[in-house]
Amino acid sequence: PISPQSVKSEGPKLVPFFKATCVYFVLWLPSSSPSWVSALIKCLPIFCLWLFLLAHGFRFLLAHPSATRIFVGLVFSAVGDAFLIWQDQGYFVHGLLMFAVTHMLYASAFGMRPLALRTGLVMGVLSGLCYALLYPGLSGAFTYLVGAYVALISFMGWRAIAGLRLVGAAWRWTELAAGTGALLFIISDMTIALNKFCFPVPYSRALIMSTYYAAQMLIALSAVESREPVEDYRLSKTN
Repeated sequence: PISPQSVKSEGPKLVPFFKATCVYFVLWLPSSSPSWVSALIKCLPIFCLWLFLLAHGFRFLLAHPSATRIFVGLVFSAVGDAFLIWQDQGYFVHGLLMFAVTHMLYASAFGMRPLALRTGLVMGVLSGLCYALLYPGLSGAFTYLVGAYVALISFMGWRAIAGLRLVGAAWRWTELAAGTGALLFIISDMTIALNKFCFPVPYSRALIMSTYYAAQMLIALSAVESREPVEDYRLSKTN
């Protein structure tokens, strides 16, 4: 069940993340001139989310495989962010692949129980519609790469939302964080795709980065769902 104390206890650990996010938006370094400084500033909030998870202790990460997978997903995210700084220099696909690995790790962390097939069908239809919207603007390898990526992020979204039960005693605030984070990630990436392959999206960078940072923060928060030993944790996932 939701515990206001548990929510409040995580707040101080997120202060560095909020500060780093403010630095990114205040500096707003031009994307037209990529540099290692702009890469560092962009990745800094994600580094802070590494620290947020590490602040719970190595023992916690080792006892909870899902939290470890989310941590590794954040590592791949930071590498992907760095690649995307140089996307106009030919590193867009590298970034795409890093985030594809991230989504596989996140989906694995969220698990396959409960299955929630109806949610999966809805996500499948929505991902098909998104791909259909993007398809006319795609060419060459992007036709397949973007299709695979849309399928992956939709699968991740399905697994995040599947765990969300708004009714009953088993409700946890971290499940809401995971589901909301996944949806924000999809919005962020869909904005990137529309802006790159279809048409210019007004204020695209602000929309992409604000939804992206919020998504990563919420998904990182979802990793601190439990302090239970791994056996009890797995049991709770099956109930």
